[in-house]
Amino acid sequence: MKLRGLYAITDSQLLAGRLLPYVEAALKGGASLLQYRDKSSDEARRLREAEALRDLCERYGAALIINDDAELAARLGVGLHLGQGDGSLAAARALLGRQAIIGATCHAQLQLAEQAASEGASYVAFGRFFDSNTKPGAPAATVELLEDAKRALNLPIVAIGGVTLDNAAGLIARGAGLVAVVHALFAADSAAEVERRARAFSDLFATK
Repeated sequence: MKLRGLYAITDSQLLAGRLLPYVEAALKGGASLLQYRDKSSDEARRLREAEALRDLCERYGAALIINDDAELAARLGVGLHLGQGDGSLAAARALLGRQAIIGATCHAQLQLAEQAASEGASYVAFGRFFDSNTKPGAPAATVELLEDAKRALNLPIVAIGGVTLDNAAGLIARGAGLVAVVHALFAADSAAEVERRARAFSDLFATK
């Protein structure tokens, strides 16, 4: 699967009570990756939601990525995203196999991305590029970092952190193969609006 386009990331508070219809709308709008991000300890609910999301992703030809839970990813046969300090990428690769998509948070450091690449990452994520609702204190990344990473790494690059329809095109032009979006996609009044936004993000990639 080609790792390019809109990377939708769920937020359990933002999507409370409307996770599935809003995610389906994002997938209808063309999201190519979906990350299930839920930090709660309700394992039964997380499994149930992740299974439903996996089925949706399969229906729309997108890839499901589980945030920070290698065991759940292995159980469902889907991808995994690891933050710094969320465990060994090499161990996750051994657990999930060669085909699994495994991504790594690299903040604003090319060195972390090079390390992740050497441990078998499928993509590397840099951020935050702009003020972010989800992680307001995260270290800031620059567009120059995207250009340096594109030259140094033979991996898809994800830009995350405050990405909106107004600023995403500049990140794509500098080397981001995926833009990861939470609020600018899902903080919407209706599923139809989520789909419209997803389509607009996806269209940014069609011209490149």
